[in-house]
Amino acid sequence: MSWLITGGAGYIGAHVVRAMTGAGERAVVLDDLSTGAAERVPEGVPLVVGSTLDRALLDRTIAEHEVAGVVHLAAKKQVGESVELPLLYYRENVHGLRTLLEAVAAGGVGRFVFSSSAAVYGMPSTDSGLVTEDTPCVPMSPYGETKLAGEWLTRAAGRAHGISTACLRYFNVAGAGAPELADTGVFNIVPMVFEKLTEGAAPRIFGDDYATPDGTCVRDYIHVEDLADAHLAAARKLAERGPVRDLTVNIGRGEGVSVREMVDLIAEVTGYRDRPAEVTARRPGDPARVVAAADRIAAELGWKARHDVRDMVASAWAGWLLRHPEAKRD
Repeated sequence: MSWLITGGAGYIGAHVVRAMTGAGERAVVLDDLSTGAAERVPEGVPLVVGSTLDRALLDRTIAEHEVAGVVHLAAKKQVGESVELPLLYYRENVHGLRTLLEAVAAGGVGRFVFSSSAAVYGMPSTDSGLVTEDTPCVPMSPYGETKLAGEWLTRAAGRAHGISTACLRYFNVAGAGAPELADTGVFNIVPMVFEKLTEGAAPRIFGDDYATPDGTCVRDYIHVEDLADAHLAAARKLAERGPVRDLTVNIGRGEGVSVREMVDLIAEVTGYRDRPAEVTARRPGDPARVVAAADRIAAELGWKARHDVRDMVASAWAGWLLRHPEAKRD
């Protein structure tokens, strides 16, 4: 019996595949390779090239590989792009999920892990400063909306068809398990700073007048290897005998790091201490503080993050240098 991992040739997906196969689970990857890379899929793991919109392909894959569970990561995930192309995002993220769940139900697959996002919360306002799974979800972008709709659809299908489900809301992902598995996109703070340093430009900080200790936004960062381990823990929990499960958990460290702290740490790790950051205007819609409460995932799955922020930056930098050797400082 196998786990089908959609999006398994992507940045996060490749780490999930490695975590699951390293723990002895059989896996098959489905990826359209629009952003993923075939070389990220380990030798011996079947790669099916195609889309979650292709019902016939899904049916064949589930049957041929005796799929017993699904980890669904395949999705469009850029917030800004989703504002410009909402129809694309709803088609890929919601209609693709619906088609996949139809195939799962028809194929008798009993376990389904859905990779959601902290984007479902939007701009949370919390008394404790921590975002819990019970914090109201008010997404601020079509991307966040599709993830929240995806959770609704996953839970509803699970209840209707006896499928144990888990929705994993992860926060700011960084780092790499190996240089060749590093994120190749430049959409998050760590690679964005790397790119500026490589270009000879100053890193940018968007606003330093927030109600935070140093005036910059505070976020919860999670190492991609820890995130992958959380997917493995969720998959194994769903595979346990017992009643049908319906889990929704945050994946974060429960610790806030400010943008300025992150930029300063990147300067230290990379050796670019002589390139001070440039403060520019706030970006619309950036909340001052978004930090996960990580109690529920510890209680439900026995999971806790192992890596700190320095690990994330150092491993991401090794991956960046693999593709940008000119950025290395002596």
